[in-house]
Amino acid sequence: MGQDQTKQQIEKGLHLYQSNQTEKALQVWMRVLEKSADPAGRFRVLGCLITAHAEMGRYKDMLKFAVVQIDTARELEDPDYLTESYLNLARSNEKLCEFQKTISYCKTCLNMQGTTVSLKLNGQVSLSMGNAFLGLSIFQKALECFEKALRYAHNNDDKMLECRVCCSLGNFYTQIKDYEKALFFPCKAAELVNDYGKGWSLKYRAMSQYHMAVAYRKLGRLADAMDCCEESMKIALQHGDRPLQALCLLCFADIHRSRKDMQTAFPRYDSSMSIMTEIGNRLGLVQVLLGVTKCWMIQKELDKALESIEKAQELAEGLGNKLGLLKLHCLCERIYRTKGQQQELRDHVVKFHECVEEMELYCGMCGESIGEKNNQLQALPCSHFFHLKCLQTNGTRGCPNCRRLSVKPGYV
Repeated sequence: MGQDQTKQQIEKGLHLYQSNQTEKALQVWMRVLEKSADPAGRFRVLGCLITAHAEMGRYKDMLKFAVVQIDTARELEDPDYLTESYLNLARSNEKLCEFQKTISYCKTCLNMQGTTVSLKLNGQVSLSMGNAFLGLSIFQKALECFEKALRYAHNNDDKMLECRVCCSLGNFYTQIKDYEKALFFPCKAAELVNDYGKGWSLKYRAMSQYHMAVAYRKLGRLADAMDCCEESMKIALQHGDRPLQALCLLCFADIHRSRKDMQTAFPRYDSSMSIMTEIGNRLGLVQVLLGVTKCWMIQKELDKALESIEKAQELAEGLGNKLGLLKLHCLCERIYRTKGQQQELRDHVVKFHECVEEMELYCGMCGESIGEKNNQLQALPCSHFFHLKCLQTNGTRGCPNCRRLSVKPGYV
């Protein structure tokens, strides 16, 4: 298959894919991969296969094609191709919750000296790295990466990237419980979709609606949460987007749990868990098991709650997800307090505080914890964050956290 024929077949596949004929598109692209002698064409078709498998939640296949793409990039001996292939490798590992590998591949991308094409990818690299740091609950570095990605998006006038970063920032602020910002950023993403997204994939709209739904639920606006989640789920079903379907089912379950409707919540959690297991989203499984645990606790089925916690703890430890572990220690503390088991209670109180220290989840001004309840937060240019009220009351001539870190042992 020659260069022109390769190009025609790739375009044919894209047309089928955009018409929701995904399996036919994959067949066309796989034929190109088998028959084409054009390395640049092969590289491009591998990019199509990586994107398609990512959106279907077939992350292991995504990783397989990303590895083949790196070999093709080396054959082409072009730094731009190599940077793009390492970014796809980073993304594949991010989806499979291999966060340390993601960070390593992202650093490789950023160290490559390519042309302006490579520089344009730096925003996407920073976003992927930020998502990985967030998966590891390293909040300051996650925020630093998201802010870098946002600067790249603004400098390159890349509205799609800006939309994706806003969704990740919504997730970031949901985790540290500044629910005002957790809603603001996906609303900003939805605005970008409305203003610029006429030719975009509907996944951007679905993504922003899902993150809005999560924030609305946290704020207790359950009807708004349900509306946004239903819209997101509708698009996810139309496009066969399994990862988003799993997240929407989790959100539906959480909404029903907030309404104390356990009978409806449990089947939603089960359906979400089934898809999360199928696609390999272990971080998602931790979130599902946390929801299931809370349901059992509401029903006062404490032994069943502890069974769910044990499964979630194994997953969270394997991922290095410190926030998940903190939440699990908090739930264990409540369970063992109710059971009157003092030794177990003390163990989990100690482990809870160790997690808080490790993640620096406390305000460097007032010393109170961050992420325990809904609070307005403000980040300084160094990406350390504090209670907004503390910054307004005390002002700052620099970051107190950075000052403490710069004091060397022995000179205190």
